[in-house]
Amino acid sequence: MLGRPTKINVLNAVLSCFVVLAGPLKIIGAEHPPVRGGLKDFRDVDAIVQGAIEQGKMPGAVVVVGHNGRVVYRKAFGSRSIEPTREPMTVGTIFDLASLTKCIATTTAVMQLVESGRVRLNDPVSVYLPWFAENGKGQITVRELLTHYSGLAPDLDLTKPWQGHDTALKMVMDSKPVNSPGARFVYSDINFETLGFLVEKVSGLPLNQYAEKRIFAPLGMSKTRFLPPAEWLPQIAPTEYDESGKMLRGVVHDPTARRMGGVAGHAGLFSTADDLAKFAQQLLSGSAVLSRLTIEKMSTPQQPATAASLRGLGWDIDSPFASNRGELLPVGSFGHTGFTGTSLWIDPTTNTYIILLTNAVHPIGEGSVISLRTRLATAVVHSLDLTVSQREKLRLSRITGYNESLMGERRVTARNGSVKVGIDVLEDHEFEELHPDKDHPVRIGLVTNQTGVDGHGRRTADVLAHVPGIELKAIFSPEHGIAGALDTTAIDDSKDADTNVPVYSVYGDTEAKRRPRPEQLADLDAIVYDIQDVGVRFYTYETTLGYFLEAAAKAGKQVFVLDRPNPVGGVHVQGPVADPGSESFVSYSQIPVRHGMTAGELARLFNGERSIGTKLTVVPMDGWMRGDWFDSTGRIWVNPSPNMRSLTGATLYPGIGMIEGTNVSVGRGTETPFEVVGAPWVDPLTFANYLNGRQIDGVRFVPVSFTPASSTYANQRCGGVNIVVTARDSLDAPELGLEIASALRLFYPEEYKAGSLDGLMRNKASLQAMEKGADPRRVAEDWQDADNAFIEKRKQYLLY
Repeated sequence: MLGRPTKINVLNAVLSCFVVLAGPLKIIGAEHPPVRGGLKDFRDVDAIVQGAIEQGKMPGAVVVVGHNGRVVYRKAFGSRSIEPTREPMTVGTIFDLASLTKCIATTTAVMQLVESGRVRLNDPVSVYLPWFAENGKGQITVRELLTHYSGLAPDLDLTKPWQGHDTALKMVMDSKPVNSPGARFVYSDINFETLGFLVEKVSGLPLNQYAEKRIFAPLGMSKTRFLPPAEWLPQIAPTEYDESGKMLRGVVHDPTARRMGGVAGHAGLFSTADDLAKFAQQLLSGSAVLSRLTIEKMSTPQQPATAASLRGLGWDIDSPFASNRGELLPVGSFGHTGFTGTSLWIDPTTNTYIILLTNAVHPIGEGSVISLRTRLATAVVHSLDLTVSQREKLRLSRITGYNESLMGERRVTARNGSVKVGIDVLEDHEFEELHPDKDHPVRIGLVTNQTGVDGHGRRTADVLAHVPGIELKAIFSPEHGIAGALDTTAIDDSKDADTNVPVYSVYGDTEAKRRPRPEQLADLDAIVYDIQDVGVRFYTYETTLGYFLEAAAKAGKQVFVLDRPNPVGGVHVQGPVADPGSESFVSYSQIPVRHGMTAGELARLFNGERSIGTKLTVVPMDGWMRGDWFDSTGRIWVNPSPNMRSLTGATLYPGIGMIEGTNVSVGRGTETPFEVVGAPWVDPLTFANYLNGRQIDGVRFVPVSFTPASSTYANQRCGGVNIVVTARDSLDAPELGLEIASALRLFYPEEYKAGSLDGLMRNKASLQAMEKGADPRRVAEDWQDADNAFIEKRKQYLLY
């Protein structure tokens, strides 16, 4: 899918200042104009963009910033093209806007039709396109298309060859919803392909002709159009090689729009930063093409009342794709992004717009500037000399505006499910995956602990010990022992009382003690792994799984993983990816702190990414969905380890566990491990007030005193905070951990020893940034590119 903001590679560049007078744009000179009302120093913007180019994030960029009715910054950076020839970037470069087409052309056209009374937002689309009602789409409204709450799939099927506008129209009309309309936010190109067809039907003009006549010409956007003419080609930024190896230049990058002939409601528009500046300024000051009331309607939340992703009509306000808003612009601002590397954000509060255009996909689609967008927008706001009135409006918008903790895509609806885990499925299949043989019993070694139980509460060890054709030869126990009750490295081998099978400990104070020995595997035919994980990189059961995969590969044994739910769900991927070379017992692989994978999926990833080569079979669950937290599974909670006593603790663990290597108590030795944090030298009121003032999404902080009975600061009274989870799907737990560590360092620089934080975080850049006093949100933004790359990598290993 091209033109979709989930993959957005955006921006970067800046401007040689020019002023918007009552007519066309006029250049007024220097790259950094002298300081006067509304202007300060943009050198930080220069450095951010140039740094991204030097890092290979994109070949070049153009950035335009408008403020208080005029352009205050305008500059080009780097190269427009690097293949097949190198060309310098210019401020007049024409870019493939990708998904900016949705808001610049299609949304504006639809809203003009709404203004004229020819279209109504709450009408079913089928009022205007009767064929659209087929296959369960009859209740989808125009509003739901504009806000991406229609329930339609992300894009048309591109796996089969097809061409043409009319073919696409038929495919859209024949499409079926994948969700109930209004139920959830799913960014869909089909929504805007449909709206393009609607504009054509109601207006009687093809979309490109309508947009030229009613939008671009009235605004003087002379370098904006679908299907750019041949004479524009030297000024157009090339994108990527197409399927036949030809560099796309002046031909739309999005494959669906290309198949449609270059004109589509979701992609296909080409333009310059200067033309977009004219468009953005009109939305701020009153447009020649839309009324002020329509602009306000279009740019304020229009999604379903109970939905958390805030979307305007065609415009983004606060969804997972709104990173180009930066840290300082309020939720009342709006904008959009495009897959090729384009971005526009408009803020009425500060009377500012930020245009960032780049062809980040050039030349081979490997550019990535997701975190750069946030840094750039934030730097721009820092560079603006806001008036007292604007600063007050900005402050008020942050404390009285839409609650940013209700960030939509992360809100997964809970359900009352009924999940069968791997051992249940194995039982239902009469253990056929293990190939039992009564004449020659399959000799099994079981890696398990107290969490290995079936839906009837029977231990997996007991179940396997009584299966005809299977001989349970050995049990291997991970950290905390077979019963999960020990908090020591001194765990000896033993014998299981119920099965009389030897129990080998694979935990201890040395690397060798944490791995199975070759002689322990010699008499086995296969290894079965059945342990409940908690979905966090430094939880050692994951490393134990990896070690058994390695040992089995060397010994030529097959591994069966009986899968279990990730208790904190399979949707969210959060936190820093471990540095290369930082592998250890608390960091088996280069994955994020919160990886959103089950044990079975992790086994597949480990086996593939580390080229282990084990013959691996995962017995999957039945009934588990990626959005399920543990309370949606219908299963009994069994403490995975002595201090992992609740789902709340597990929810907070990716962040609070991450900092427990430092000199603070994280509640071990209390009734609520990982729900309290403190130390004898912490003032609870000061600490809680500061953290609450940070407005961290999904949590609040209550000042408390507590006395751990064991572990860090045993029998010492600690001041600190109790962490209350208010919105778990809005919570970024690793970022929470960094917030707490940063606050401790800020208030207690002598007492708090932050250096050992990297023992579990395993990301030196994050530690160094924190030690330099960087804002935790900025540090967390720098995790995004690596997290997104991991999300792409993990797709091939997912089972659900």
